[in-house]
Amino acid sequence: MSARACGHDDIPDLSFAVTGIRALEHAAVPTMAFRLAVARTGGGPVRAVTLTTVVRIAVARRRYDDADRLVLAHLFGQPEQWAVSMRPLTWTQLTTIVPPFDDSTTVDLLVPCNRECELAVTSYFEAVRDGEVPLDFLFSGSVFHTDTEGRLRTSRICWTKESRYALPAGLWHSLTGRYFGGTSWLRLSREAHDALGAYRARHALTDWDATVRALLSASGAAGNVAEAAWSP
Repeated sequence: MSARACGHDDIPDLSFAVTGIRALEHAAVPTMAFRLAVARTGGGPVRAVTLTTVVRIAVARRRYDDADRLVLAHLFGQPEQWAVSMRPLTWTQLTTIVPPFDDSTTVDLLVPCNRECELAVTSYFEAVRDGEVPLDFLFSGSVFHTDTEGRLRTSRICWTKESRYALPAGLWHSLTGRYFGGTSWLRLSREAHDALGAYRARHALTDWDATVRALLSASGAAGNVAEAAWSP
């Protein structure tokens, strides 16, 4: 949609396109850098943009095999319910400052990758291990620009601005695997954590993994832990 269609004839009309991705090197947490191309038409030079980006996984835009459906059931229910229950998953919301430019520029959108088990996005990526993950980037924010008389103006970005990108699922797994190895984070209440710690100390268990396995064994869930976890 043009700036005129948004009701602003004298401001820059910005377009956005996600053109690439790379893993951010030496980051404190696993982070993906999506390359964003920004261009303008009409209006005066752009002095800065305060850009808000919502990143969503468009889960309904890809196909899933039987193994995927089993794991995704706790997010969306049974496959026969997916026409109603399968809605986009919000991955993150970012604020990015775009520096001054005349015609076009590029910036990085930095998206951290978390492996907390309670997060729906983490559960989704754990289910989808190959192929492409369809992403939607939704843009809003403020444009600082000069008018024809050289005065500084501020305008809102039209809410219809968006871009799509197909993320290779393997990139998320290789990146998080480099930081976390074969582990995942599980959030516990303080009471549950203290009780688990007391159980570990009482039985002289070496680590938290051994503690949870001992509890599973005591409850009769010994054997193939993964099979027990994913059985419907």
